[in-house]
Amino acid sequence: MSKTYSIYVDESCHLEHDGFPIMCIGYTKIEYKQYPVIKSAIKEIKLRHKSATEIKWSKLSMSRLPLYKEIIDFFFSSGIEFRCVLVKNKGNLDHETYNRGDHNAFYYKIIYLLLNNKYTNPKDEKYRVILDIKDTRGRQRLSELDKCLINKNEGNSPFKYFQNIRSHENELLQLTDLFIGAIAYKTRKEHEKENASKVKCEVIDYLEKRSGYHLDEGTIPWEHKFNIFDFQISSSK
Repeated sequence: MSKTYSIYVDESCHLEHDGFPIMCIGYTKIEYKQYPVIKSAIKEIKLRHKSATEIKWSKLSMSRLPLYKEIIDFFFSSGIEFRCVLVKNKGNLDHETYNRGDHNAFYYKIIYLLLNNKYTNPKDEKYRVILDIKDTRGRQRLSELDKCLINKNEGNSPFKYFQNIRSHENELLQLTDLFIGAIAYKTRKEHEKENASKVKCEVIDYLEKRSGYHLDEGTIPWEHKFNIFDFQISSSK
């Protein structure tokens, strides 16, 4: 009997002209029926630290560092899985040659690579895809993503349900945001700057220790728990 999973997708540095040399799109994945249990467990951790507000990479605070570490510990002891596509050398993108002159076409290619992983997605599984709302194009992007996945899977897509929600409404989206934020920060070498955020550097160090991987490098393709697909764009010149 096939199982249904929920996939919570977030993205960092994904805009074409945002000035960043990288892009990171990732998800956390859980069995659909497990959401109430996992949501409750994460909320309990937050309450234990007297910090019930949203966890967001852009708003980390040193006073909440013990909370972030316990959330990371919980991830590695739970059934949650994480995967991301880390795009490097974004400045080398040649949309005219490879993406019909459209950055959005490239974006959906990356989403396809993110979601269709033969090593971690058995053929008999079905998926619900939940994306963080970024702008007013949310509903249109969901429709385009659905069409893309149907075409790429020759009419038999395992991705059956799509929804936009806001990250403050969902604990798993917040976890995705924390992980891709750490990966993007490390890959952009922000941690090496004189004014680097101490709490962000601490979170990066702890996540690398628990995962056993450097956040700015790829993992083995068949890594189930914490998977990073290192996608490097070569210059076309």
